[in-house]
Amino acid sequence: MYAADRFAVASGVASTTLMENAGRAVAERVLADAPAGPVLVLAGPGSNGGDGYVAARCLAAAGRAVGVARIGPPREGDAAWAAGRWDGATVDFAPGALAGAAVVVDAVFGAGLSRPLEGCAAQAAALADADGRYVVAVDVPSGVPGDGAPPQGPTFRAHQTVTFFRKKPAHLLEPAASLCGRVHVADIAIPAAAAADALARENHPDLWLAALPWPGRATHKHVRGRLAVWLSGSARGPSRLIGAPRRVARAGARAGAGWVSLFGLDDDVAQLAGEPASLMLLRAADLRGVAEIAASHDAVVVGPGLGRGASAREITLECVRQGGRAVVDADGLSVFETTPQDLMRRLTPHCVLTPHGGEFRRVFARIAQDGGDKIAQTRAAAGESGAVVLYKGPDTVIAAPDGRVVVNVHATPWLATAGAGDVLAGVIGGLLAQGASAFDAACAGAWIQGEAGRRIGPGLIADDLPDMIGAVLGDLAPTSLRAVSWTPG
Repeated sequence: MYAADRFAVASGVASTTLMENAGRAVAERVLADAPAGPVLVLAGPGSNGGDGYVAARCLAAAGRAVGVARIGPPREGDAAWAAGRWDGATVDFAPGALAGAAVVVDAVFGAGLSRPLEGCAAQAAALADADGRYVVAVDVPSGVPGDGAPPQGPTFRAHQTVTFFRKKPAHLLEPAASLCGRVHVADIAIPAAAAADALARENHPDLWLAALPWPGRATHKHVRGRLAVWLSGSARGPSRLIGAPRRVARAGARAGAGWVSLFGLDDDVAQLAGEPASLMLLRAADLRGVAEIAASHDAVVVGPGLGRGASAREITLECVRQGGRAVVDADGLSVFETTPQDLMRRLTPHCVLTPHGGEFRRVFARIAQDGGDKIAQTRAAAGESGAVVLYKGPDTVIAAPDGRVVVNVHATPWLATAGAGDVLAGVIGGLLAQGASAFDAACAGAWIQGEAGRRIGPGLIADDLPDMIGAVLGDLAPTSLRAVSWTPG
């Protein structure tokens, strides 16, 4: 953002214009959404505080009762310019400053703060939180690092946050995102070209919809892609989790794969497979047979329900054939906790790894120990593995080996249920089998699963998700492929 500000100024936009626009945007949000009653602006010494002084002036001009409590005198430059244009009530912060305020505007520190709050700023944050004040944050809640790293001290907890030009990682990555409340992005006249080197992008169909495979009039089932899903045979014994691969296979079929096979080493593959009957059942006589089945399909999903038995590592390695398309999830990752390099040697940019937090720490222990924000960790994992890495969570981050990163928050807390990850792996596998790139398949899969979960809502269980995928795809599909009503005659 410092670079974006400099770009704007070099393009002919005065820095004071940027500050004026930012403060006005904050005031407009307070007037539109915040409770009625007096407003207290907590103004820090820098540019964030300058935005606060402008907001105070705009609120007063709109007839709102407003005062400023400053946390340090404004620095020279734009902050001093903005403070000089404010002629309303101003006091130095003291514990009693919040008394009577219905709304607190947190304009203390912005996204660039990299140290914990201390002194008056920490005291103000604690008081606002303890009193349950309605807080509108400028840029990010003070104390929250803009890069999305976990806060290391007290922070403001905002009901709404007004940020400028583009979202920052903190607005999407947990736990920072939960401290931001509802996030609004204001246009303050920074030219769009300033975002050419954006760190990451927020997941949206605009990023991948044009690249999704859709069937044509001459399409048949094999053209639509053959997906193989590992079912059983890793020496788990009678406690095999066979529901997981069933969900994967159903999701892959619903995502559009024209031929979906469940395969395994067990003699009772047919008995384990269950419904739907449209799934193909294949038994491999040995590990060589596993490799042959994997090679006869366009993509493979391995890991869900695999277990960590004696042959689990070998099964995974045979499924991830050289140059092939594969999704590796769950136990398919965890079994390489002590020897992740064995898996890495098989991976290519056509593969997708889908770890949750625990699995990420097992396979990418060094990266996890180094810390840093989730975007940086996922990008590093993709670079190290040579595969696309989808690091799951409420803030799912997807990174490609070439450095591209997408953050997906298009989801719902109702997806926090056993088996939802199986469905995600299946959707990605189904798209891979149809020819989507690994990165597009991962980004699309995360969004599609999230949208299916949002449509189902309360009461969601993982088995509900595959049957909603068709409706989601129907709304994304080209007009010529969307479902239409039909009346006989």
